[in-house]
Amino acid sequence: MPVKGKKGMPEPTLRRLTHYLHLLTHLRKKGITGISSPKIAKELNLDATQVKKDIQYTEIVGRPKTGFDVDELIDSIKLCLDWNTHQDAFLIGVGNLGKAMLSYDFYYRYGLNIVSGFDIDEQLIGTYMHNIEILNVDTLVDLAGKLNVEIGVITCPASSAQAAADLLVAGGIKGIWNFAPRNLKVPDDVIVENAQFSQSLALLTRRLSEKRGSSE
Repeated sequence: MPVKGKKGMPEPTLRRLTHYLHLLTHLRKKGITGISSPKIAKELNLDATQVKKDIQYTEIVGRPKTGFDVDELIDSIKLCLDWNTHQDAFLIGVGNLGKAMLSYDFYYRYGLNIVSGFDIDEQLIGTYMHNIEILNVDTLVDLAGKLNVEIGVITCPASSAQAAADLLVAGGIKGIWNFAPRNLKVPDDVIVENAQFSQSLALLTRRLSEKRGSSE
């Protein structure tokens, strides 16, 4: 049985584990049942020693010569990332991005269960999107306390992001996944993870530029 991963996991390791999980899920769909650390490293163009060290955080034990059972490794990584159970979440801002997230079951498969969406648009309030009810933001604080929700997802415009964060904090939310291009001010006991689309794009375009320069 997989055992919960060790404390103090470095952030780069955590991020790489998510890549391993995506790869393993894909391989399982193809009917592959076993894999080794060097094979994972080759598939993802990583150092095999680093992959081995990362997997050690899950405390799974591989088999000599054959490596890991794919199903067991998937379960171990999910347990290590706390993705083996679903955590309820609220989403604020049912615009284009919010609607896309409500329609995408990827997040549910990795432990995030969006139970309600919130908006200020009267035409949206009271409607359902993929069986998720859209509610008035004025009800968020009271509902968060009643449902004991700890995660909030912000997909509203930057101009409304801080107000959305304030509502989430007032409702007792302890973790915020922020898709708005704005830095949020929250209490020290609230965790904010910013989805940095602009930074990812900057890295991509910079690497393309460097590649073009090296080929000239």
